[in-house]
Amino acid sequence: GAAYPNPFNPVTNLELALHADGFVHMAVYNVRGQIVGELVNRDMNAGYHNISWNADGISSGMYFVKVEAGSNAAIQKLMLLK
Repeated sequence: GAAYPNPFNPVTNLELALHADGFVHMAVYNVRGQIVGELVNRDMNAGYHNISWNADGISSGMYFVKVEAGSNAAIQKLMLLK
């Protein structure tokens, strides 16, 4: 799903579409690959979910959201402008 708004400051909403029930891990990484925020780390039901990330206190720049659900993984680029 898409992130909106993007670029953002300080909150962005991430759409998550799950095809099946299962464990989901969703985290935000900086360009060095370090985790700066963990958004989801639990079992979720299939369907559409809206996850928000508040980057207050995080410096401007490019970040990546990685979603892992079952055998699927997706990465999305985010731009934080302050």
